[in-house]
Amino acid sequence: MDLELRHLRAYLALCDEGNYTRAAQRLHVTQPSLTRTIQQLERILDTRLVERTSRRFDLTDDGVEFRVHARRILADLDTVCAELQLRAAVAVGFSWLLPDTWFADVRTRFEAVGGHVEIHRVDDPIAALTARTIDIALYRKQIRLPRTLAAREIATERRVLAVSAESPLAHAGNLRWDDLATYPLVVNTISGTTDETSWPTRLPGRQVIECTNFDEWIELVAADRGIGAVPELARTRAPHPGVVYRDIPDAPPSHLYLIWRTDPAPSRSVRRFLDTA
Repeated sequence: MDLELRHLRAYLALCDEGNYTRAAQRLHVTQPSLTRTIQQLERILDTRLVERTSRRFDLTDDGVEFRVHARRILADLDTVCAELQLRAAVAVGFSWLLPDTWFADVRTRFEAVGGHVEIHRVDDPIAALTARTIDIALYRKQIRLPRTLAAREIATERRVLAVSAESPLAHAGNLRWDDLATYPLVVNTISGTTDETSWPTRLPGRQVIECTNFDEWIELVAADRGIGAVPELARTRAPHPGVVYRDIPDAPPSHLYLIWRTDPAPSRSVRRFLDTA
């Protein structure tokens, strides 16, 4: 049998407590199990570490020397593990328009304690999360998640209308959200924030043009195939010569979520990122 960390931890617990019963309770094992572990350790080292006496607990000279080395080994190992865990990378996936100010702040604080953030642009963050190619997804679509995923809302964003520069809506005045319910609608079915259910009343026969990513969506809007609505961030982050963004005072906000896997349980670095975010 080879020497294992459990032998060292059991031995140090016994040294600290000076009593088999208390040491077993501290380790959440039975006293006979602890006794067997210490006996295994002595056989591996081929020396007696603990004096066998019913009156008191005492260590042999070899036991005292081994205690010093065992404590140093575990301390060094714990330090290395903690440093590596702090430096562990967390892969964050997003489909479009990363919220720059928020993300820059979170990344700065997370990396200040030794972590590292990898950024991945993916068409479908939920699929990437399920496939374990990313650790955390930034998502703007409220959907029913499988039981293996969890979500936390971290922000709301103002929603603006996006129309073709050739559309009469590009220059129309006093637009309200309900005024837009009859227009053809361009919908990004994978990661878009707006679809026909975004209006209180769903009109039968409304034309819906579907696509699967932001690039297709904005080109369809520019081609005047329909209108769209996106977070206000698009106005500065995704300008397009063929698209005009309009403020709609009563437009419902969109929501920004962090989504992560719960099965298996998230790593320590992922939990730290979530706490930072």
